[in-house]
Amino acid sequence: MRVSNMTVYRLIRAGELRAARVGRGYRIRESEVDAYLDREVGT
Repeated sequence: MRVSNMTVYRLIRAGELRAARVGRGYRIRESEVDAYLDREVGT
């Protein structure tokens, strides 16, 4: 998924991409990315 950091932050804040806050950053499970892509792309 080639998107900017700001796009990922926006998706997290909008609740479209689930992530865990770790320190000052975020951790996103690969399964969450796959689920997001399935919803958006429909494959």
